[in-house]
Amino acid sequence: MFAGNKEFVIALDEGTTNAKAIALDGFGNVVAKFSQPLAIQTPREGWVEQSGEALISASLDVIAQAISHVGAENVAALAISNQRETAIGWYRQSGKPLNAAITWQCTRSAEFCETLRREGKEQQIKTTTGLPIAPLFSAFKMRWLLESTSEGVQLADQGEICLGTIDAWLLWNLTAGDSFCCDHSNAARTQLLNLKTGEWDEEMLALFHIPRAALPEIKPSSGLFGYTRGLKTIPDGIPVMAMVGDSHAALFGHALGEAGCVKATYGTGSSVMAPVNSAQCDIATLATTIAWHDGENIVYGLEGNIPHTGDAVAWMADSTGLSELTDAELAHELNTLPASVDSTMGVYFVPALTGLGAPWWDDSARGVVCGLSRGVKRAHLIRAALESITYQIADVVEAMQQHDNFHLSALMVDGGPTKNDWLMQYQADLLGCPVMRSDVPELSAIGAGLLARKALTPGTVADLKTLLTEHSEFKPDMARHQRLQKRWQEWRHAVNRTLWKPASSI
Repeated sequence: MFAGNKEFVIALDEGTTNAKAIALDGFGNVVAKFSQPLAIQTPREGWVEQSGEALISASLDVIAQAISHVGAENVAALAISNQRETAIGWYRQSGKPLNAAITWQCTRSAEFCETLRREGKEQQIKTTTGLPIAPLFSAFKMRWLLESTSEGVQLADQGEICLGTIDAWLLWNLTAGDSFCCDHSNAARTQLLNLKTGEWDEEMLALFHIPRAALPEIKPSSGLFGYTRGLKTIPDGIPVMAMVGDSHAALFGHALGEAGCVKATYGTGSSVMAPVNSAQCDIATLATTIAWHDGENIVYGLEGNIPHTGDAVAWMADSTGLSELTDAELAHELNTLPASVDSTMGVYFVPALTGLGAPWWDDSARGVVCGLSRGVKRAHLIRAALESITYQIADVVEAMQQHDNFHLSALMVDGGPTKNDWLMQYQADLLGCPVMRSDVPELSAIGAGLLARKALTPGTVADLKTLLTEHSEFKPDMARHQRLQKRWQEWRHAVNRTLWKPASSI
C-alpha cells in the first residue's frame, strides 16, 4: 500500500496566522502535530502582508519537527495545503522575494478593480475564470508586485522573476528551485486560469499584464511535484505528492467531495464551498472554481469567500476587553457569554472591516454596529459578533441555491471557531440542516494528506473513505429555525447600511 515500508505522510497547512504540520499514519490518524505562529503586517489602511521568508522559515521548521518525530526513513511523502490568493514574487536566480507576500485580505488593488468594472471587463473575467472582480484574487496582487519592482514587467517577461501563490513559493524552497509548479486549485484562484481548459488564459494574462514566463507550471493537486533538496533540517529525496488550497483541502478532508456536503471553514475569514460537477459561471455573486484535480478528474467547486468571521469575533473581543484573557479563558467566555443572554437586544454587527465579500462584493463597505441601546452589555456585543458569522455563511448558502447542481444535505464545518458549541447550534438552527463538525481540527492538512495518499496508492477516491475522520452532529431545532428567519432579515437591513450601493437582495 505504501512506498516500501514508509507509512507516514507529513502534511503542512500553511495558513494566515499559523504554519502547522501533522504526521498521518496509514490509517489516517494524526500521530503528531506541530505549529508556529505567523505575523501579519498592515503598513497602510487596507494593506495586509506577510514576510515571505518568515512563511518559509516557519513552514520548514514544523515540517522538520514532524519528520523527526516519525523518522525520515518512515516518511512516504509530503503534502501541502496553503492560504489561497496570497501572492508573492521572487527573483529566479537568488530566490529573494521582490517584496512582502500580499495576503488574501489585502485591498490595495481596489482602485484597479474599479477601473476594470468601469471598462466593462467583469463579465469577460467571470466567464473565463469563474471569479468576480475583487481585490481578493492573486492577479491584482501580482500586477502590483511587478509595477512596484524596478523593470519588473521586463524582468518577468525574460523569465527572471517568478510569480506565484504560496504553494509555488513553498515548493520552490523545498526543492531548492528545481520545481516551479502550482496545483489547479491554487491556479484557479489567481483570475488568470481558464476554468474550462485548466490552463493559463492568454486574454487574462494580457488584461493583467502578467508575462506567462513568470508563472509556474500547473499540475494536478494529487501527484508528484518534486523532491526535497538542499535543506539543513529536511533530508533530500522526500517526494511532494500533493498541493492544494486550504479550503479545497478541507472540503476533500470532510467527505471527499460527496454531493450535498457543503463545507464551511471558520477561520480568520471563511470559505463556503460546495462540490458541483460543472463549471457553471452565471451566478454573479459567487465564484466557480476548481476544487481539485485528483490525478484523474477535475472536480469543480461553487464558493463564497467571507473576509471577516473569526476575525470579527477577535475584533469584538479586543474592543470589549476580552483580549487580555488567556486563550482558555477567552474560549470559555466566547462559549458562555452568548448563551447568558436571550438575544443581542437588537444589536447587529456587520464586520466589513476591509469590505464585504460574497455574496455582496463591496470593497468600499465598512463595518457597522447598529441597534445599540442603553441596556446593551458586553455579552450582547459578543453574541452579535458570533451571530454575524452564521448570517454571513447563510447568505452564501442561499446564493448557492441558484446553481443547477446544488443541494444541501449537511453543512460540514471545520476551523478554530467551530469549537464553540453555541455557535454551531445557532448555525444549524439558522440554516435548518445538520451541522457536522470535524472532530479533528487539522482538516486542511488531512485533506492534503489524503490527496497525497491517493497519488501514492492505486485505486479511486472512494477507496479513501475508510481514512476519513469522525464528525460531531448538531441537529437543527426547526421551531427555532422559523423564528430565526426574522432575525436573518433584520441582519440584511444592517448589511445594507454598510454597502456603498445598498442592495435589496442578494
